[in-house]
Amino acid sequence: MTLKVIGAGLGRTGTMSLKLALEKLLGGPCYHMTELFEHLEEHTPVWYQAARGESVNWDKVFFNYVAAVDEPVSTQWESIMNHYPDALVVLSVRDADSWWKSAIATILPVKINPLDELSPARQAWLEMVLEIYKTVYPEGFQEEDKAKAAFTAHIEKVKAIVLPERLLVWNVSQGWEPLCEALGLPVPDEPFPKSNTTEDFVARRAKNV
Repeated sequence: MTLKVIGAGLGRTGTMSLKLALEKLLGGPCYHMTELFEHLEEHTPVWYQAARGESVNWDKVFFNYVAAVDEPVSTQWESIMNHYPDALVVLSVRDADSWWKSAIATILPVKINPLDELSPARQAWLEMVLEIYKTVYPEGFQEEDKAKAAFTAHIEKVKAIVLPERLLVWNVSQGWEPLCEALGLPVPDEPFPKSNTTEDFVARRAKNV
């Protein structure tokens, strides 16, 4: 298999719903942060290499995957895009204010105030994420204005670099149609998947405390 879709949208832009949708459309697994958690010891060092700007064997990371979305994929979208020149780049977006409201309630506290006791593998993962975040949030991600500015800058950078014929700028509220049109596939006769809402994330983390 080879990647057919690369997600350039940062976390909390509908990436879990996008993952499920792409798996339905493409008939194969989509790499997401949840997949990284299943391969922490093997994949964390590789993403650390990417964070440092070192060469990475993407074919090994994405073996048997048809798509890749969410973080840390979206922090290394340019390198991955260059390695898979035929893949569609999907930039999942939302307005910066609603993104911050969601992110500060979910994914950012995990990095700002991690659980007191982390396994060695999860500690290595956290250190990798903090390293890779330096490229996305050069002024940090704990302050709202700086984080939102970095989020917006990321979106504009993707738009500026990716050729229009290869890029789909997509909001999760748009559902199936833009994805199917860009991929040349029929629209499934079922509701678009909705998963990993803020409420879902908070409830799941509370169970793990």
